[in-house]
Amino acid sequence: MAARDNFLQPRSRYYGEFTPEHLVFNANLQEFAQKVSYICSLETGGKMTPEQAYEEIKVLWKELKKSKKDLGIGKVEDDPEP
Repeated sequence: MAARDNFLQPRSRYYGEFTPEHLVFNANLQEFAQKVSYICSLETGGKMTPEQAYEEIKVLWKELKKSKKDLGIGKVEDDPEP
């Protein structure tokens, strides 16, 4: 089962600045990209309308944005100096 999961949902190594938040967001980002790829394939293959694909991707994008916000990624630190 694990081999099939690795094939269907491969994960790449994270090379960025390590923090638990960055690692979790990277996993979320990879999952987002994989799901968008599936949706695009379904739409290209005629199994989903462009409108359905758009709405599905829009929902996934909102989830990713919420994840980023909840993890505190990209916040400007309270650093008064330039």
